[in-house]
Amino acid sequence: MAPESFVSAAVDGTAVTVTDACPQPQWDRYVRAQTAATGYHLWGWRRVIERAFGHRCVYLAAMHRDDVVGILPLVVFRSRLFGRFAVSLPFLNYGGVVADTEAAARALLERATAIAREQGLSHVELRHQHAMFPELPSKRHKVGMQLALSDSHDARWQRLDRKVRNLVRKAEKANLTVSVGGAELISDFYAVFAANMRDLGTPVYSRRLFDAVLGEFGETARVFVVYLGTQPVAASVTVEWRRSIEVPWASSSREHRALSPNMLLYWAMLRHAIDRHCRTFDFGRSTPNEGTFHFKRQWGAEPIPFAWEYKLLEGDAVPDQSPANPKFRLAIEMWKRLPLPVTTLLGPHIVRSIP
Repeated sequence: MAPESFVSAAVDGTAVTVTDACPQPQWDRYVRAQTAATGYHLWGWRRVIERAFGHRCVYLAAMHRDDVVGILPLVVFRSRLFGRFAVSLPFLNYGGVVADTEAAARALLERATAIAREQGLSHVELRHQHAMFPELPSKRHKVGMQLALSDSHDARWQRLDRKVRNLVRKAEKANLTVSVGGAELISDFYAVFAANMRDLGTPVYSRRLFDAVLGEFGETARVFVVYLGTQPVAASVTVEWRRSIEVPWASSSREHRALSPNMLLYWAMLRHAIDRHCRTFDFGRSTPNEGTFHFKRQWGAEPIPFAWEYKLLEGDAVPDQSPANPKFRLAIEMWKRLPLPVTTLLGPHIVRSIP
């Protein structure tokens, strides 16, 4: 589809033009200048999603004269299983509209709605940190889990719960070791990640996703692997943005749970974040009161509410594509019983349609 523009009359009388042809340098300059923007708004994530999943991305920019005054990155899904819809941003924790004014934000929402109608989409999902459009239905089923960091390892260590410190020491006494690096560790990370996703009953992402992330973001994306001898038993990928490190993907081996490799993994990531002079560690999103929520709370992380807002074009019910949906329960139990090579082969073809 050729680039196009759509002009919306702003509430203050100023004309705002919404275009899907904003150049990358101008887009990224705006993202880096806006305190409300997240690292996931950077143009590089467009390349990651296109390379790893093959989805069409529509990156909308609100323009006043020659200046960007708002952005909305969209990813369009067309799935036989889950239908047609758009998300900002799928597979990640943050996205949605960033705008200087309400007029710009409204113009972006209006254009996204028009695109959805043109393409026969059922809804547009906006993964906001705070509600931006009070009239839209929303879900507040997820929270971010963030920890304020100390200036030194020792200060952070002393603030940890005693039980957490004991479990980290237990892992160290079991002679577990940690490696931190880049693309050279992706194979070991993926071995742990793929097995853990199968055990959870969740289709695994293609390795192409993680190769693309490391290739796109270089030193601001790191891989952590915990080893028992030469065997990887826990692993994660982190991304850094504005003196904060987030861990969107982490897994550990159920077989070696008694050795607490996940505790050593998270302590290594916290140490790395402090060494990078970060002020915040973002544990990623969780469902309140579920297992991962309590795991993150024991490290001192505090919940940050999310507001996922929906522009519905079909029906009046907010979609539920989460694994907690009862209609997926049988499929999840069956998936857990499949051999790992089968789930690793089939998983990427399924999960690309689950945002």
